[in-house]
Amino acid sequence: MIPGPRSQALAAALSRVESPGVTTFADDWPVFWDRAAGVQVTDVDGNTYTDLTAAFGVMSVGHGNPRVAAAVAEQAGRLIHGMGDVHPPAIKVALLQALADVTPDGLDRAILGLNGADAVEAALKCAELVTGKAAVIAFEGGYHGLGGGALSVTSRADFREPFAGRLGGHTTFVDYPTTDAEASRTLEQIRHACRAGPPAGAVIIEPIQGRGGVVIPPPGFLSALRVLCDDCELLLIADEIFTGLGRTGRWFAMDDEAVVPDLLCVGKALGGGMPLSACVGGASSVDRWPRALGEALHTSTFLGHPVSCAAALASLAELQERDLPGRAQTLGTWALELLKDAPAEDVRGRGLMIGIELDTGERAMAVVKAALQAGVLLLPSGPRGQVLSVTPPLTITRDELGDALDVVLRCLKQV
Repeated sequence: MIPGPRSQALAAALSRVESPGVTTFADDWPVFWDRAAGVQVTDVDGNTYTDLTAAFGVMSVGHGNPRVAAAVAEQAGRLIHGMGDVHPPAIKVALLQALADVTPDGLDRAILGLNGADAVEAALKCAELVTGKAAVIAFEGGYHGLGGGALSVTSRADFREPFAGRLGGHTTFVDYPTTDAEASRTLEQIRHACRAGPPAGAVIIEPIQGRGGVVIPPPGFLSALRVLCDDCELLLIADEIFTGLGRTGRWFAMDDEAVVPDLLCVGKALGGGMPLSACVGGASSVDRWPRALGEALHTSTFLGHPVSCAAALASLAELQERDLPGRAQTLGTWALELLKDAPAEDVRGRGLMIGIELDTGERAMAVVKAALQAGVLLLPSGPRGQVLSVTPPLTITRDELGDALDVVLRCLKQV
């Protein structure tokens, strides 16, 4: 039975001690995780699942990656916490150097955070410091996190409306294009926003929308956006929290068009399962922050947390040495071919970031729940929850992926 009795008991207990605005409860949802290894997750009742979510895209190097686990254990025994902006842990230096080695040329300075929203907050602050302009241009369907600044550039009304009074009205939303014709209209919308709206200092974009439903812009759009930002003196912020670090078959999705943003936000896979993110830029942007003279203008208690830094160093090494971006590209191409005749409205993706679009969110959620019963973890995405997102660990084998996708196809035909 899924959920089993222990998951059901934990659900009842959690509902008594957690805000009702956090976890969704139903008779068939959720299961409570107990342990995981590679692409396999085991719940508290002993049921095992193949994870096609990578736990929100975090576990790119696999659950319980031995190299990451060993690095965490060693660092925890040596130094579990430091004073990141006062007396920093030495390992923070090693991480920032390693991060500079994998990010595009010229993006070699970073501001660390603990989650994706932290990186976006840092990028938005940085853009205002550089340009003197608080307004930002963002995209319909975009998701950048739920902190105050990040929420201001997230388009979903259900997230924004309860807090509309706190958002300041500094964001103009334009359409996210999927065709050449739409791309031309969107670029014109941005030009118009620069002329008519509050003076904008930056554009923030996901090069492929993740939570928005694996939405991919047409070839050439990102390059044209880079040119437009230069012409209009806008900083280009690339939110690669989901797409970055190999997910789409390259180190960064912007690499497909050789576009270098002014600021790059990374997170999720960076920490190998530990909380860590970064806003990365060059001297012309990140160095515009005032020099710290006893008080940092943007910091937090856990800045550069040494255990997270150790995990990230191990995660980056795994991505490089095992060429996991290349693996994602190869497996993703194979998976799209396997799914080409799926009973769906559309199947699209790049690397191991694949979306299966259905006609309704209700059907998508029914497939998610049917797959759970069959031992496969999936998540819905898209504005109506109508897209099944397939984003497994990049370490998944072809056999593991094929078996899990066979389950998904079977559920699609049954629901």
